[in-house]
Formats: sequence, structure tokens, C-alpha cells
Amino acid sequence: MLDRPPGLDEDELSAALLDGWAVRAESSEYLPVGAGSYHWSVRDRNGVVRFVKVDDLGAGDAVPARVFDDLHRSLRTASALHREVGLDFVVAPLPATDGTVLRRLASKYAVSVFPLVDGVPGDFGPHRPEDLAELVSRLADLHRATPAVAHLAPRAELRLPGRAGLHEALRDLDRGWDGGPYAEPARELLVRHQERVQRWLADFDALVDVVRESAPGWVVTHGEPHPGNVIRTSRGLRLIDWTTVRSAPPERDLWMLTSAFTSMIGADPVGADEAVLAGYAEAAGRDLTPAGIALYRRWWALADVAAFIGDLRGPHGDGGDAAAALTYLTGYLETAAG
Repeated sequence: MLDRPPGLDEDELSAALLDGWAVRAESSEYLPVGAGSYHWSVRDRNGVVRFVKVDDLGAGDAVPARVFDDLHRSLRTASALHREVGLDFVVAPLPATDGTVLRRLASKYAVSVFPLVDGVPGDFGPHRPEDLAELVSRLADLHRATPAVAHLAPRAELRLPGRAGLHEALRDLDRGWDGGPYAEPARELLVRHQERVQRWLADFDALVDVVRESAPGWVVTHGEPHPGNVIRTSRGLRLIDWTTVRSAPPERDLWMLTSAFTSMIGADPVGADEAVLAGYAEAAGRDLTPAGIALYRRWWALADVAAFIGDLRGPHGDGGDAAAALTYLTGYLETAAG
């Protein structure tokens, strides 16, 4: 996130780190990276640097207690995958002094702490062709570990987050939006592309009906294994940001390694779909389905469109996150294929 979390005093964050993890912050730097969460680099009195993540539990129409529970379960799953199953590529949260991996912060936030990984982080975009085989292997290892952590991971819902708000926005295109400086540009975008969004919604519903039949074969998934969540290290690739862990169809992960992902973001395909699908089938002992790949392509685009429309239709200022939301919304509606 480009903007700092509203209503959060960083002294509260320092106090939470001391109380929860016995980390006395000597210095901290806000990192305007990622989307959906807020991040800091925090150095303690011994010179140890940790990566601190703060999540907003009340964004949109979310119920904070439910969000906290799902987030806590996701991070506990990541912790178990790393410490109990032995998956070294899982960059898991550091336990607090009481053994928990997530703590409440102020009234609407939660904080977690991670080790700082020595490596080269990727950027959001297509995966490097030379990374695909290793990523396929890592994801197959993750999915095969399902029996050990299935009791911890929250279950994915085959529904679109923010759908009610998106439908409301589609019904509210005949009058001006006054939530902030980017509200009217967002409305004008949706006016021009409302038929495309309606078609995406219909496609999504049809795909859900097909994929729902695969429920017995669901696995524990990362959820967002795009290059921005991959760090290249001397010991191989590491996956970060496990806040989206869910029990779900395996395509929830693997679609991001295919042309379904690159075409959605308007990038050139890497031309490795056949190798990705075959490699996963061999490593995991199961095939991926075209319907599953297509579903998560639709889900990702629609979930982002719904979130950006919700942010820009509602009250907002002229900060960097609102401007970025309009840029990304424009990208989806005017340049994304399909």
C-alpha cells in the first residue's frame, strides 16, 4: 500500500511488537509495497531486521472478527507447513512469545511478523520461464502436504467477494458519483465497460457450477503465487505472503503459471502451458482442468474490479492508493483480454 494505514499510530505498532514478540524497535521504515496490507522493516537493538505486516480487518463490508479468524488460520497453516511439515520454501510468520502468529492491533488492524529473507524479490507480472519448473515442484509439494494441515486452513468459497457492491454500482450508473476525486472517472469507466463486466459475471457463474464438482479433490493452496510473492535465494525460490491460504481446487495456484495469467495482465505469454500442466500432473499425480484455470482467471479480475469500484465509489481522498486503484481498474477494463 502506498498510503499509511489511517488511524494507526506507529507508537501502537512498536508497543505491539514489544508486547507480543519482545522486539524493541530501534528504527522502522514504512515500505510502500504490495497491495491490501501495510508493511514495515523494523530493526531491533541487536541489529536484527524483521518484516512487519499489518492487515486491515474492516475493509469494505468485511466483518473484522471473521477476517481475523481466517487470517489467523491461514498464518497458522503456513507456520505448520514450514515448522512441522518441513517445507523450507514457505516463509512463515514468526511466533509471538505466547506462540500465536497474529495479534490484534488497535480496533481494526492485526499484526504479524516475518523474518527478512536474503534474496531478490520478484515483481508482479509474468513468471520468468526459468523459474516455472521449480515453482511447479514447490506447488505440488504444497498440495501434497494437504493431509497434514487441512484441519487448519480455511476453506475457499466459490463466490465473488464484493459482488453485492459491484451489482449496486452497475445499477447506479445513471447519476454522478461523488465519493472523491476519482469517483466520476471510475463511473465513466464502468459505463463504457458494463457489458464486459456483466459477461464476466455470467462466465464466472457458469464456471463455478463446473468446478464445484471437484470439491473432494481440493488441496491447501497459497492463493497468490505470482512473481511479486516469490523471492529468489541462494537456496532456491521462496514463497512469501501466506495470508491468502485456503483449501481450494489446485488451479487456484497453478493458473498464475499459465497464459491465463499473462493474458489477463496484458503481457506476452511465456509459452510454457503444456510444460506447466504436464509437470504438475507428474509431480502431484493429478491433472488440472481447463474450467478451474478459467475460473480463477475470472475470479481474480472480477474481485479486483469489485474492490476498486467499491473503494472509488465510496469516500476517498487524493492519496496514492486511490490513484493506483483507478489505474489498475482502467487496466482491467480497457486492456485486459477477454
